[in-house]
Amino acid sequence: MNAKTNCHLTPLVAESRRLKGIASFDLQGEFIVKKIQGLFLVGCSAIALAGCGPSDIASPGTGGNVIINNPAPTPTPTPTPTGPATVTPASGCPTISDPQGLTDAGTISGPTGTWRVCSLPNRINNSITLTKIPGLLYQLPGRVDVGTDGGATPTADTNVTLTIQPGVIVFGGTGISWLHVNRGNKINAAGTATNPIVFTSRDNVLGLNTESSSGQWGGIVMSGRAPITDCTIAPAATPGTAQCERQTEGAVDPAIYGGANPADNSGVLRYVQIRYSGYVLSGNSELQSLTLQGVGTGTAIDHVQSVNSSDDGMEVFGGRVNLKHLIVGGAEDDNIDTDVGTKTNIQYIIAIQRSGVGDSMIEADSDNAVDGNTPRQNTKISNFTFLQNQNTPSNAASMLLRGGTDYSMANGVVVAPGTACLRMSRLQTISATVDAGIDEAGAPLFRSVAMQCGTTKYVGSNGVTATDVQNIFGSGTNNNNDAFTPTLATTFVNGANESAVTATDPQTLSSFFDVTTWIGAVRNSADTWYTGWTCNMSYANFGSGNSGSCTSLPVT
Repeated sequence: MNAKTNCHLTPLVAESRRLKGIASFDLQGEFIVKKIQGLFLVGCSAIALAGCGPSDIASPGTGGNVIINNPAPTPTPTPTPTGPATVTPASGCPTISDPQGLTDAGTISGPTGTWRVCSLPNRINNSITLTKIPGLLYQLPGRVDVGTDGGATPTADTNVTLTIQPGVIVFGGTGISWLHVNRGNKINAAGTATNPIVFTSRDNVLGLNTESSSGQWGGIVMSGRAPITDCTIAPAATPGTAQCERQTEGAVDPAIYGGANPADNSGVLRYVQIRYSGYVLSGNSELQSLTLQGVGTGTAIDHVQSVNSSDDGMEVFGGRVNLKHLIVGGAEDDNIDTDVGTKTNIQYIIAIQRSGVGDSMIEADSDNAVDGNTPRQNTKISNFTFLQNQNTPSNAASMLLRGGTDYSMANGVVVAPGTACLRMSRLQTISATVDAGIDEAGAPLFRSVAMQCGTTKYVGSNGVTATDVQNIFGSGTNNNNDAFTPTLATTFVNGANESAVTATDPQTLSSFFDVTTWIGAVRNSADTWYTGWTCNMSYANFGSGNSGSCTSLPVT
């Protein structure tokens, strides 16, 4: 989310940033202009959708490829393989239990060979399984809904589950392709440590992507019935109740979330890569790799990698979801964005920016007219390594806490030598008063957090001073240090200085956390939770034995 008072880029700027002179051909031979430098747009969308959330929240809308029906040149150009073609297309598409079935969309070729393309229906009405078949890719032809929204209470659930087998590759066939799991339905995408599930873009299949590619399809959106705030469907509703609902921002058709079930279950995401997402859908609203909205504690999310999202790596809108083993690389806005009253726990996070690209590592909540809604956000993270390579973030710091959020951070390493480490906004955010009546847990809490910051380490705004922020962090107490010298090995693995920091038992913050005796996301060279299921970029290499470069498809 790019939740700032000046909102996001204008549609012209956002589109011109996305369109950068790369072209390709669709499966019917039509010439698709993917990105055109200096495209000038005239007019406005017929649908005015806010691009800045509950006053300043952003997420999923319109757009699409610009299609010029010129005759294809002879011969039709195809990407030049970078190595031997190893994939031959499957003979056809498998049968699924949904009455609409899969559509055989022909074949598509890239550096890894030629694949059979099987397009999913726009709405999955029966539970189906996407099986792993050599030489076969599954395509999202546009927005694909898992089931139909069952409402804020389970009275009309379709109970559809989309199961995806380990090793399956799903790609967005257009910019406006995105996968939406409706309330009362589930996704069961459970890859393995050696056979992850990959969600990616058409350009990635064609071999057109580079280290800077992003925003080529929407992403994954999971909608649930856990409590939220900032009600928009019925603005007078009481926050945190079943009457408090929100529409997925940017979505032209309804994609609603919210309810009153903290334990709601939207399914499983495990050992999953989400590459090159974040297309501008409408009204300056982008999806991120993973959007979790009103998702409850019954949902299991573990081992997820986001690669080059053009917006946030992950955004959590309300709900009660918990996550472990999260990797965010190359996000062009924030790495982890949390909002609208979420209470979430996240353990083991590696977040790495591309050089000069992106905003903050953390953005929590929004300063707006309804930031006093309850439930108040209370996010807790433990065992994180943040590598801030953008020295001029729009948020003016590597971590921004605002809007009265409650926030706890333990056992972390922050490397941000070119910018401030921590900014806080609004007096309610730094209030030390614990008040159950307004769901206030006190000031943000830091334990065993080691930071390397720029010359200015702390920033305050909207009534908060830099000294207030400095005092709350408390360098020299609770094993916190704002003058830390990192000795990380192979980019994100703890070295001698990290190992010397006394850790805090994270279970003092949440029983969801594992007990750890180290700070940072990766304890030492023997700690290899990030290997095997990930892909590599030059700014974030996770070693050999995985699915290879993120710019290429895995061949299994």
